[in-house]
Amino acid sequence: MTLPLFDTHAHLNVDAFSDNVDAVVQRARDRGVTGIMVIGIDVATSKRACELATLYPGFLFAAVGIQPNSVAESEPGDFSVIQELAGLPGVRAIGETGLDCYWDDTPLEMQHEFFDRHLQLCRDTALPMVIHMRESGDLIAEQLRRQTAVPVGVMHSYTGGLELAVQCLEMGLYISFAGMVTFKKSEDLRSVAKAIPEDRLLVETDSPYLSPEPLRGKRPNEPARVEHTLRCIAETRGVTAEYLAAVTTENAKRLFQLP
Repeated sequence: MTLPLFDTHAHLNVDAFSDNVDAVVQRARDRGVTGIMVIGIDVATSKRACELATLYPGFLFAAVGIQPNSVAESEPGDFSVIQELAGLPGVRAIGETGLDCYWDDTPLEMQHEFFDRHLQLCRDTALPMVIHMRESGDLIAEQLRRQTAVPVGVMHSYTGGLELAVQCLEMGLYISFAGMVTFKKSEDLRSVAKAIPEDRLLVETDSPYLSPEPLRGKRPNEPARVEHTLRCIAETRGVTAEYLAAVTTENAKRLFQLP
């Protein structure tokens, strides 16, 4: 029996899927996936996400934004393009945005500035935000606490501890787990996944990256594999996969304002 799954974060708009989106989408449908959020990281991939949402209406949805590692190489008018794209019908989120302290592609001051821009765009459009948080969770929480209002959104591919997760939950955010939660040495991350309230829990692939066990290292990752992450978290939480699939899919629909 297939599970009703929703992949809340996939990059079907990158070169790894340039000539096989149809096949990837079909494999996802065959595994029970009912929807996929395609995430932009710059103007080009954001435009492609919008194109895919048009080609697969009601199944693929777009998030548009400039990811922190893409900010430094963006052109002066690029954020205005993101603002325009945000009004397209297939766009259901802003991002990915946030901070990255692992790579040094973009000065941190510039990352903070663009994170604020995306947060304001969320407030202007009433769309949720998708937050990138590589080795930057505490800084993100600090920046969010400085906001006049924190838009609803998701901490994508969560890798922080429980204390940070609680802070994010208190600000109204959802927590999404990718393939890393399935890795053998990820006991601490699984303990966090166990503690997240079920109405704030999401799953994702972050395709084409982070293939889950038992497919770790096999690229490209793709949305059909989100089932492995879901089943791992269900086992950790002591519930059936069928139950958790239904819960996380409803959470995704609520977050992204889908019918």
